[in-house]
Amino acid sequence: MAEGLTLSNKQKQHLKSLAHSLKPVVLLGANGLTEGVMAEIELALNHHELIKVKVPEEDRELREQVYATILAHTHAYRVQVVGKIVTLYKPSPEGKIQLPRN
Repeated sequence: MAEGLTLSNKQKQHLKSLAHSLKPVVLLGANGLTEGVMAEIELALNHHELIKVKVPEEDRELREQVYATILAHTHAYRVQVVGKIVTLYKPSPEGKIQLPRN
């Protein structure tokens, strides 16, 4: 994926509508963001393209740091954050999700 690529508002809206019915596939536990959790997120992104990750951290700044770390490692797009759940999108080579043109 090309660095610095962004999603248009139309594309984000499309992904949000697709993500609406999804349940979080990865839940961070007491140990936080471990290598195992990162591997799980990578696997889920590669398989589904669009996933939700629940980060039950109370401190908003720490939660933002966790999101930033996940994005840096997975090269996924941050679609939205609602409460403690971040929605991530990473296109796969198969291109399962068709995004609308800008």
